[in-house]
Amino acid sequence: MTFLITGGGTGGHLSIAASLLNALKERGHKAIYIGSMSGQDQKWFLNEMGFEEKYFFETTGVVNQRGLGKLKALFKIFKAFFKSRKLIKNLHVDAVISVGGFSAAPASFAAVTLKVPFFIHEQNAVTGRLNALLQSSSSAFFSSYDETSPIKGYPVNTLLFKTAHIRKDIKTIIFLGGSQGAQFINDLALKMAPELNARGINIIHQSGERDYERLKNEYKRLNIHVDLFGFTKELSKLLEQSDLAISRAGASTLWELCANGLPAFYIPYPYAAGDHQFYNAKFLVDKNLAWCERQSDDLHVNILKVLDEDISKMSEGLTHLGGDNASQEIVEYIEGVVTC
Repeated sequence: MTFLITGGGTGGHLSIAASLLNALKERGHKAIYIGSMSGQDQKWFLNEMGFEEKYFFETTGVVNQRGLGKLKALFKIFKAFFKSRKLIKNLHVDAVISVGGFSAAPASFAAVTLKVPFFIHEQNAVTGRLNALLQSSSSAFFSSYDETSPIKGYPVNTLLFKTAHIRKDIKTIIFLGGSQGAQFINDLALKMAPELNARGINIIHQSGERDYERLKNEYKRLNIHVDLFGFTKELSKLLEQSDLAISRAGASTLWELCANGLPAFYIPYPYAAGDHQFYNAKFLVDKNLAWCERQSDDLHVNILKVLDEDISKMSEGLTHLGGDNASQEIVEYIEGVVTC
């Protein structure tokens, strides 16, 4: 069968697309991708050989635009919608899978209007606006937070399950600001670095590419060795080395940490749509499987308090949350719907 995966913008959406691509190829299907020239879509998939074909349209988000900017964004989506319809028909697409994000809009609406089987994966605890709009038109809606979801596992790199282990002591901390980095977490890491260094705790830090040089110079000035990187698609190797993550609460990052059994102190991005990062983290906090606090000037004091806690039960509990074959299960479910 021929599947079309659409969506992206940020690493959270794109990591799901990558996991589903691997599952599709393992089961012998053809995969096509439609994304955007904006965001990180091209960085992830421009050179990805797993897709038979890839298309990147000139689209942008609508929600954060105002006035004329909103109209321009809608017009770009409208143009890409007709291109998507033509591609879906000419390539004889059997099913379309949306992983969310603004770049999913053209192909998603095209699938619905062409009555091609259409599936949605919602990554967050709070459903995004596009997914909420199209949910009733979908053949299935997958969400790890929704009790009615036919598959509750979250698609992540299977290597994270293979390298999962129970953490007992905190010897290495990884700071994660998401695929684009987060200045608050970057500054927090710099503030905490002298104390962590004095305690003999190693630091791994994903800064985002925009802030990489500043942090490199600051750590050099502090004379503290840090495993610093701007962007990497080899995150699984770094998580394996870590005992605690200090992180934003984007859904893909959250479930990657769960898969690896890595406890985390979450600091939700305060301007996330619908405050979804807070609710992502709350899902774990309510199960006593994570810490979560809002941004504040003295947050580092509260984080330092958890460094001496026994994290083994939390680490073990995280590994029981999701299966290690969610991507395969989603693809198998879609196969069953399409062939009925």
